[in-house]
Amino acid sequence: MTIADIKSTTETRMGQSLASLRHNLTRVRTGRANPALLDTVQVDYYGSLVPISQVANVSLLDARTISVQPWEKGMGAKIEKAIRESDLGLNPASMGELIRVPMPMMTEERRKELTKVVRGEGENAKVAVRNLRRDANEAVKKLVKDKLASEDEQKRAEADIQRTTDKHIAEVDQMVAAKEQDLLAV
Repeated sequence: MTIADIKSTTETRMGQSLASLRHNLTRVRTGRANPALLDTVQVDYYGSLVPISQVANVSLLDARTISVQPWEKGMGAKIEKAIRESDLGLNPASMGELIRVPMPMMTEERRKELTKVVRGEGENAKVAVRNLRRDANEAVKKLVKDKLASEDEQKRAEADIQRTTDKHIAEVDQMVAAKEQDLLAV
């Protein structure tokens, strides 16, 4: 493995950490409706658990309502039950074949609680990025120790890895700040 390989692998894995954070932040419920909120809900479909998106069309009716349109007639009750039993605190209402999922208003206390959750997710992402930096620096040091790279190359590589780390941590801070702004907007 060369220094260039180490840098590109580290960059890729840091990008994956950001993607994971982005995914985790979409699951944090704001006052607005978001179809991604139901991604974690599993429905019993002929004996196996599958995500709602595989048995129904999930879309937005308006800013505060998600609509779920089952593809099969008999799935409506099962989908409604799965949403109700999920830990999302949602109460779906059936209107014929269409299931409406209104988003309840959030209290100020709940908003503040969720900002703490968002900050925790952000901190976890930063820790992951820093751990990747540490692993990359150790890999570069091992190359120097094995005499496959010079100390000058090590210094340059560590500086590049630090710049990459700083860039990714700044992106984490940006995503967390944007989500907090979204949560606190009434």
